[in-house]
Amino acid sequence: MDVDRVRIVGRRLAGVSWRVARHEWTLAAVAALVLAVVLTWPTLRDPASTIPQDTGDPTLQAWQVAWGGHALLTNPFQVWHSNTFYPEPYTYAYSDTLLGYAPFGMIGDGPVAAVVRYNLLYMLTHALALFGAYALARQLGAGRAGSAVAGVSFAYAPWKLAQAGHLHVLSIGGIALALAMLARGHGWSLRHGHRPDRIRPGWVVAGWATAAWQVTLGFGIGLPFAYALGLICLGVAVTYGVVWWRRRSRPAVPRRLILADLAGGIGFAGVTLAMAAPYFEVVARNPSGRRTVAQIEMFSPSWRGFITAPPESWLWGERHEAARATLGFPGEMTLLPGVVLLSVAMAGIFFSAWRLRHRLMLAGAALVSVALAAGTTFGGDGDPGYVTLVEHAPGWDGVRTPGRLVLWTTLLLGLLAAGALTVREPASAPARDPLPEPASGAEPASGAEPTGEEVPERASGPAGGQVPGPASTEPASGEVPAGEQVPEPVAAGARPALRPAAWAEAEPGARPVLRPAAWSGTAAAQAVTPEPARERGGQRWRLARLALLVPLVLVLLEGVNRTPHVPAPEQPAVLRGLTGPALVLPSDGIRELHVMLWSTDGFPKVVNGLASFTPQSQERIRAASMTFPDATSVAYLREVGLRTVVLLPGWAPGTPWADVAARPVDGLGISREMVGEDVIYRL
Repeated sequence: MDVDRVRIVGRRLAGVSWRVARHEWTLAAVAALVLAVVLTWPTLRDPASTIPQDTGDPTLQAWQVAWGGHALLTNPFQVWHSNTFYPEPYTYAYSDTLLGYAPFGMIGDGPVAAVVRYNLLYMLTHALALFGAYALARQLGAGRAGSAVAGVSFAYAPWKLAQAGHLHVLSIGGIALALAMLARGHGWSLRHGHRPDRIRPGWVVAGWATAAWQVTLGFGIGLPFAYALGLICLGVAVTYGVVWWRRRSRPAVPRRLILADLAGGIGFAGVTLAMAAPYFEVVARNPSGRRTVAQIEMFSPSWRGFITAPPESWLWGERHEAARATLGFPGEMTLLPGVVLLSVAMAGIFFSAWRLRHRLMLAGAALVSVALAAGTTFGGDGDPGYVTLVEHAPGWDGVRTPGRLVLWTTLLLGLLAAGALTVREPASAPARDPLPEPASGAEPASGAEPTGEEVPERASGPAGGQVPGPASTEPASGEVPAGEQVPEPVAAGARPALRPAAWAEAEPGARPVLRPAAWSGTAAAQAVTPEPARERGGQRWRLARLALLVPLVLVLLEGVNRTPHVPAPEQPAVLRGLTGPALVLPSDGIRELHVMLWSTDGFPKVVNGLASFTPQSQERIRAASMTFPDATSVAYLREVGLRTVVLLPGWAPGTPWADVAARPVDGLGISREMVGEDVIYRL
């Protein structure tokens, strides 16, 4: 008996595993991961000793992820007071923190682990962006091919190749995924509108949680997202009020949905404010950290930037070299979303599965995002525009790179393209739900595709009997099949108004949830379809689906990169096991970021660090160290709490510290020790 039970359980588990393995979302996730490995190659070929793009910001971000994990494991309440920029507080908030990746930072220690961790996250951010945009397009009602184009363009748009060294800019997948979850939880899509029977409060909570996590990755991307969510909530509230006013009765909203939105919204607001508080403290202590309009102007692209690709683009890089030469700061001004994406999205304005008003809304929102991404160049001075937000909207004065808002342009264009590439099945094909609902108890076929031929979900006959469904192949005498449509009685010469046949049999006031497909011909003509015509329609439909692969392949080609992968800076032996507080000389420029990476070996407190501004304490320590070692500098360094000074002579030529190694230490009460070619002074 026990053996039989084990066999039964084993078969059930095998069946469940097979269904999960072949489920659309499993296949989409696997495809996203495989594409991420291929399109970011050779990132994972040598993840321990190379790093994408350059050794600047990637080394900073590798340290950020490592510090977040270390702080949460050792002293979570001190997470904002990092080991760098000693003795300043709140130094973790000197740039976007990537705090949401802290769980990854809990695994492994030291600079090598930090580089490996960074490379894995670099690959995974692309996978999440593709999966999130794919899920959003599918939830809104797009077909698989259109959703794939939206996902690939969002993850591998040409403009993102210039941001290969900015992990916080690449980390945008949570935006699309959160919107998909929220739309799903509220039972809403572009294709079918609001369907109350599809409301899932659990998805609402998950959507708000994902949105909060996205904000923890940094305000450069998270702040506009928070404002976008606020605008969406405002739009929903206005729509609710208009419906209430027009119907003269308050629309019913499930209590569980209200509670889910309240809990999720309050949680999101709480996380956002908790993340913002340290940044306000930093600006209060360092007024130079506040962005000015002059700084924003340095990074504001001209209109040419939106049709120019970065040099890392395999397809367009060399072809756009002359155009890049006209841009002041190409790294932040080459903002091409994709030639193929632009073309298909333009077509999607005129031919689409979306309703006309939705197409116009998406196109209008895309134009607004372009205007904001133009920064100070829009309208001549950016006011009204981005400068208006900087001067009046809280938080916007902390974002100096308006061009990165092109991510919203890319997402909106992707949704327009997805609508254009959504093919309706022929009338002979059975209607299927584009998005499976696990909660309903039955899994639809994995090949389900959004269709234009939709059958009402619930309808009953006049006496409460069920409308014939799939189990009944022949309709009862005098009845019209449930998927058919009949014209309503009209006056002579007028065009008949169309409605589903199920409406004629529904109870008074009952209305099918799904919008019907276009009707043509008489009900009798639709009821009997000649077999040759059905076969021809099916062939055309299959050919149309096959043709949809062409734009997908072209979008993938535009995402192929030539991103350089450079050797990660190797930690000097003198810094292994370093005890702090310490100062590493020379202390200037991009090499400060390397010291930050090396400090992941035990996280000693160091004066070194690089941000968009320089704290006054760091300026004073650097000024005093230029005469080190002498009595004055040693006394000051001891006064501020420093106990160790490390000199890297290989970096010193051409800096104020070029001859430090040759200066005497006699009578200063300090010791000097050679570790290879480097020198360590103990105060």
